Amino acid sequence: MRIAWIAFLLAVAQIATAQQARDPLATRPGWELGGQLARYDYREPNVAELRGERLGAIAAWTAVDRVAFAKLDFRASYGLLTYQGSGTLNDVPDLILETRALVGIDFVGESASLSPYSGWGYRYLYDDLRGFTTTNAKGYRRYSNYYYIPIGVTARFALGGGWVLAPTLEKDFFMYGRQNTSLSDLGAGFQDVTNRQDTGRGHRVSLMFERDEWAFGVWNNYWHIDDSHCVPPVVVNGACQTTHEPENYTREYGLEVRYRF
Repeated sequence: MRIAWIAFLLAVAQIATAQQARDPLATRPGWELGGQLARYDYREPNVAELRGERLGAIAAWTAVDRVAFAKLDFRASYGLLTYQGSGTLNDVPDLILETRALVGIDFVGESASLSPYSGWGYRYLYDDLRGFTTTNAKGYRRYSNYYYIPIGVTARFALGGGWVLAPTLEKDFFMYGRQNTSLSDLGAGFQDVTNRQDTGRGHRVSLMFERDEWAFGVWNNYWHIDDSHCVPPVVVNGACQTTHEPENYTREYGLEVRYRF
């Protein structure tokens, strides 16, 4: 057991030494943990809006082999939002979970570098409007699933004193989405609906400052998803109808801090 612990500690020390020796303009291997503070705005034009503040947690693991790297990252974000549509409801629970698998290559110069990357992404959203009730409408639960391909690039510029400026630009190519709407929450006579979304687009922008184990900065995420397919037949109070998920826009922006080890 002692030999195993000694071997483990030696391996950790070797990894730490390798990370410290790696060029600060190159992608850094290892773990990152951090938090986000965000402003969120979801709009269905001429229909409804959800907006408010969110808190988030982020985690990432990166493996590096010479100039190539592979990265897994995860984000969880939660907020109590304000809904405005046919009426108003405060403190709407809203949860986002997102995971991504990325691969890329570092091109490192003396004072700057470029790290293009691509991969696969999945975004899950849940919100609960069951507390919403007006004369003409009631609220229900909604589950959103996005599948997309991110293609982006991170640049790093040496600022001196160990500081690095790291902007990232990313285009998110929407593959498809699936919206599950719990219309059964409205009462007897309603049934749940699943809509497929085939067209949309997104992007990400961030500006981070990095030094040693710390990274912090600002970021912005954007989605524009078009109308979904209509789903017939849906029975509402005995009548056969079609339903769809309307065109929508999502904007998130905020502050982020990460600790890297």
